[in-house]
Amino acid sequence: MILPPKPSSRPDKVSLLRYAKLFRVDLLSAQPARLYRAWMAEFRTPFFRSYLINQPELVSRVLKERPDDFPKSTRVNEGLRPLLGNSVFVTNGETWKRQRRIIDPAFEGGRLRVTFPAMWDAAEAAAARLANRLGHVIEIEEECSHTAADVIFRTLFSLPIEHHLARDVFDEFKIYQRSQPILNLAALVPLPRWMPRLFRRDTKRSAARIRALITQLTQERAAEIAAGTAPEDLATKIMTTADPVTGETFTTEEMVDQVAFFFLAGHETSASTLAWALYLMALYPDWQDKLAQEAQALETCDFGVMSKLRLSRDVFRETLRLYPPLPMMVRENTCPEEMRERAVRKGSQLVISPWHLHRHTRLWDNPDGYDPTRWHTENGKQCQRDAFIPFSAGARVCPGAGFAMIEGPLILSRILRDYRVVAGPEPVPVAHLTVRAKNGIRLTLTARER
Repeated sequence: MILPPKPSSRPDKVSLLRYAKLFRVDLLSAQPARLYRAWMAEFRTPFFRSYLINQPELVSRVLKERPDDFPKSTRVNEGLRPLLGNSVFVTNGETWKRQRRIIDPAFEGGRLRVTFPAMWDAAEAAAARLANRLGHVIEIEEECSHTAADVIFRTLFSLPIEHHLARDVFDEFKIYQRSQPILNLAALVPLPRWMPRLFRRDTKRSAARIRALITQLTQERAAEIAAGTAPEDLATKIMTTADPVTGETFTTEEMVDQVAFFFLAGHETSASTLAWALYLMALYPDWQDKLAQEAQALETCDFGVMSKLRLSRDVFRETLRLYPPLPMMVRENTCPEEMRERAVRKGSQLVISPWHLHRHTRLWDNPDGYDPTRWHTENGKQCQRDAFIPFSAGARVCPGAGFAMIEGPLILSRILRDYRVVAGPEPVPVAHLTVRAKNGIRLTLTARER
């Protein structure tokens, strides 16, 4: 049986300095193998304590039952503030609740029908670009990044990636990714608020350029809304939605924060999952052929076609299980807790790792294996309820989760309808902002007879 690639694990005990070095290179291989079986694990540093929790009941307590008692850790999010500002991804409390009241209506189920044509056009554009790469070894993560960015700009601002502003944001974001370390000093040391954060100069410069470009897009859209000429896309919906409690809409700066988050979350995470899905299709050609046959339904731009892509949805869900784009989430408890008969003091870091939870040996049947049919078994259905959180869960579930589950299967099916993918060297998963391959994912595409 061929197993999908998985990173190695570190020894159980290493020094804090060694752990910090490993953590900076890769979140996943810095963790011990016992976490795939443990219900809870404690990590101590001179500055704070962290607890990784895998037990479904504890995960539910933190994410679903009492989310206000376990806000997002501001310590870990410090590294993203130059780009994301005070976006919904990093805020807590009443600020976060207000932001979600304005954002969520744009991603309601009925709105997906409105955005579907833009996703369709991005999928068609991706297939057309790949037609020029047949027979060549392709670094597929780059292609998926291009496609995911195209989806974001088409659905948010009704602009294809070829538009100069969209392209400038995309190009600058690639520079930001290379400069942004996953581990900022504030993640290890509880710095006081008045102390300046130590960001790399090129990280701050790149973030500032991205935000300037997004500001221009936002201001232009505000002018179109005022003139009554704005298209009915996500940006218009969000910018014209008033908070039902306060009656306020987002200011320009607040909207820039949210767009930066949408681009980071919607582009980076979707690109990661799509690239791994295509690699898994190359690794398991029988599944690839099944999806190609199913994808013959993709003839006209009709939202109803998504009900026919059942296998593609299962394949995409299995990819999210094996390669969750966000490998870890960090919360902070605001009051003393007891978890598994351990006292967890106020201010401790609670780490919920979709990577380890999705491969937990005491929860899943064949946890490291690739099996898209598992979602129709009793074990798969139970684990989907209790141990499958690629988009988080509870109140802070990603607002674009439904969006992603349309976008991913659609683009995957559209590519496989026309092309066969053949695997290159085995990629090594590493985690920085998202779970990517250490040296990229290389595939060869050939034309498929229809």
